[in-house]
Amino acid sequence: MSYRIHVNEQPFDAEPRPGQCLRTYLRDRGWFGVKKGCDSGDCGACTVHVDGEPVHSCLYPAVRAEGRRVTTVEGLAEPGGELHPVQQRFLDAQGFQCGFCTAGFLMTTSKLDADQLDDLPRALKGNLCRCTGYRAIEDAIRGVTHVEEPCPGRSVGRSMGAPAGPLVVTGTARYTFDIDIPGLLHMKLLRSPHPHARIVSIDTSAALRVPGVHTVLTHHDAPERLFSSARHEHPTEDPDDTRVLDDVVRFVGQRVAAVVADSEAAAEEGCRRIAVEYQQLPHVVDAEAAMRPGAPVIHAKPAEASRIARPENNVVGEVHGEIGSVAQGFAEADVVYEDTFRTQRVQHASLETHGAVAYWEEDDPERLVVRSSTQVPFLTRRALCALYDLPEDRVRVVAGRVGGGFGGKQEMLTEDIVVLAALRLKRPVKLEFTRAEQFYGATTRHPFTIGIKAGAKRDGTLTALQLRVVSNTGAYGNHGPAVMFHSVGESMAVYRAPHKKVDAYAVYTNCVSAGAFRGYGLGQVTFAVESAMDELAHRLGIDPLVLRERNIIGPGEPMVSPGGEEEDLHIASYGLDQCLRVVRDALAEDRSAADAPEGWLVGQGTAMSMIATGPPGGHYADATVTLLQDGTYDVAVGTAEFGNGTTTVHQQITAGALGTTADRIVIRQSDTDVVRHDTGAFGSAGTVVAGKAVMRAANGLAERILTFAAEHARAPRGLCRLLADAVECDGRVVSLKELYEAAHDKEVTLAADGHWGGSPRSVAFNAQWFRIAVDPGTGEIKILRSVHAADAGKVMNPLQCRGQVEGGVAQALGATLFEQVLVDDRGRVVTPAFRRYRLPAYADVPRTEVHFMETSDAIGPLGAKSMSESPFNPVAPAFANALRDATGVRFTEVPLLRDTVWRAVEEHRAAGAEPGRPAGRQPSREGSV
Repeated sequence: MSYRIHVNEQPFDAEPRPGQCLRTYLRDRGWFGVKKGCDSGDCGACTVHVDGEPVHSCLYPAVRAEGRRVTTVEGLAEPGGELHPVQQRFLDAQGFQCGFCTAGFLMTTSKLDADQLDDLPRALKGNLCRCTGYRAIEDAIRGVTHVEEPCPGRSVGRSMGAPAGPLVVTGTARYTFDIDIPGLLHMKLLRSPHPHARIVSIDTSAALRVPGVHTVLTHHDAPERLFSSARHEHPTEDPDDTRVLDDVVRFVGQRVAAVVADSEAAAEEGCRRIAVEYQQLPHVVDAEAAMRPGAPVIHAKPAEASRIARPENNVVGEVHGEIGSVAQGFAEADVVYEDTFRTQRVQHASLETHGAVAYWEEDDPERLVVRSSTQVPFLTRRALCALYDLPEDRVRVVAGRVGGGFGGKQEMLTEDIVVLAALRLKRPVKLEFTRAEQFYGATTRHPFTIGIKAGAKRDGTLTALQLRVVSNTGAYGNHGPAVMFHSVGESMAVYRAPHKKVDAYAVYTNCVSAGAFRGYGLGQVTFAVESAMDELAHRLGIDPLVLRERNIIGPGEPMVSPGGEEEDLHIASYGLDQCLRVVRDALAEDRSAADAPEGWLVGQGTAMSMIATGPPGGHYADATVTLLQDGTYDVAVGTAEFGNGTTTVHQQITAGALGTTADRIVIRQSDTDVVRHDTGAFGSAGTVVAGKAVMRAANGLAERILTFAAEHARAPRGLCRLLADAVECDGRVVSLKELYEAAHDKEVTLAADGHWGGSPRSVAFNAQWFRIAVDPGTGEIKILRSVHAADAGKVMNPLQCRGQVEGGVAQALGATLFEQVLVDDRGRVVTPAFRRYRLPAYADVPRTEVHFMETSDAIGPLGAKSMSESPFNPVAPAFANALRDATGVRFTEVPLLRDTVWRAVEEHRAAGAEPGRPAGRQPSREGSV
């Protein structure tokens, strides 16, 4: 009997493969709106309807769909093509950012009944979002409209919807693997079972005999050249310590060999049949132990050009500096606080995993195309060409819509190996990480140990601030020195103190590599600094807000860090005082303590942070804006879109400069063939760097159009003005279409280029405040109120900027309360799935009240500053300060797990202390704790 299934009212007769899930069956037939996020039914990105019931198609066997009707997001629209009401509501509320989870949420939401709508925490427990913080999703479900109508010449400052919104809600936005490539081969990786070993021999003969296997690649096939998987404008920022495939493995999960086959199943079988003989080597997983004499040396014989600071001590980078004399500063202090803080590994957990596909252009078989889930297409092309000695004009790198990044895709983790295979086979090759590989084969946030010592006088004036920071960078140093350096920059510079000292180390261990992560080290060190500020305030009997106000850097003051001044960094607009006033106002009006259950402990806490609006070392963008034949405009800019909202902002900037509406602007991006150079979408640079380049190009085109229109209409230049789709010249209206034709006849191209980057850079400020309640009997915590103040300069798009803040706070809460990549004593990741690594779900995230400060930056485009990374940084210390206020316990490690909180509160009680007062700790001149 033949197999028959109806998908979106279309019949299919093809039988599924043995064991095939419904998700892959649907994607094989072009229904790319069905996403792969977890492979285990945890994230909901693959949700479809089977006979009207939502199911996770990654768990649903395709054979069970026989004779049933399956609906994907592509088939959700009403007959006649009208959007389903749920799709329209998600558009109206901008209920998405990267959009990778959106199809799943739409399919779940469209089947909720009235009772389920009244209990969204339960109804949405099967769907995860990493970007939005869920408030925009809730608004979409409730039918709240946020998107404003377009207005000619007034796009900037309005809540405009994302240009890709209609594609996202209909499932037609194309992410990395949402394409059909004929003859595609599949790659799977054999990974190391050992934390440190030398490969003595590797036998691939049995693997090559597996039907469908085309090749097996080992270190014998890989170039000898060392590189870094990290991507920066200047490659020398990172150590060259990595090979495509190495004969030494340095962590459990490092790739050993690559099998390329007709199917993933054949490639996996090939991996199982590779015989590897290892010589195991001593290993070390603790960063402090790795620096001690006699520790195993992880990169024993690096080339001098590798830029590893002290390989014999496993120190990949370090910074030491002192301003004034901290010994004198602590001697002058009336209170000194000293403690050690620890932060954990955190996974980026973008729902789209890492992956790339390399193929040859159909009309030019010598030209290689790499389609990748990357934040840095231009830097990836540069690295691939250097690695394989390829001319840049023979390599094209394309990023489709990227399903989340958070810094994790500022790496080259898949592109290098698929290019090696494509060069060898002259066939298209695909590598897509599983969710488990994302945990042990990609990167994490750097775990930090921060020793802090802070001193102050009785009036609260800081006298000295000292840090000793140890960052565990894992087996490879990608981003290690840069994250370490950045972590002790703005975190110390935001406070005045005459005496400052820092000693910081980025250290190799035999663990999965750490890399770029939202905040780039500031979140870890800010946790220690802001906790210490609160402790000083408690010991001095001073309001923590007053203590901060007394010591924060002011407008126009130099930003001083003993790690070294960044001369290109300036306070080009100042809103930190406003941020703290928002917190004070929230305190004055707050009544949320009344919502605490009886018997629970209630506390409130604040923290603040400063961050550079763009990375150091050079970050550049080029843009071109062109008038098209139909009277619309084309913007070519390199920045990748992964929910950061830069596409919308670039559209708004262009529309504002050209006096038109955003819907008349077409954006081309993330393709090295069709746009000029862009360093990449990282370091919060999409608005302040690429946006400035777009603004310059758009302003330049406006001048060219007005000048040409004046010549064409024989009117004075000063009497010409741009309209939405025309130019008015001394009373005569000339349509843009007519103007284009006139320019074309005269062989004039109405286009302009813009460039921006490098120096100078500004800073943004944030403050977070929580009121929480703690059950002393169980350690359970309820967030009663969450308030965030953000100084983003001129807010280009309030709706999307609010979404960045809400998402940043939600992600930071996950890292504060429960997210943790755990490794065992061999460095093996033991939490390689969402079920063992808990991501915040809808029920975990409060509605944060977001307030934007009234500032305008002198450097950023139209007064804007960045606001994608910075909301993350003050969340953990603000929460810890609230917990200290409620319980009297200073928690110095995150995550703040429920059992950890309960145990500490019990011990605090056993010591005879009152809530809100530390047991056995009194203010003292030494103040060591």
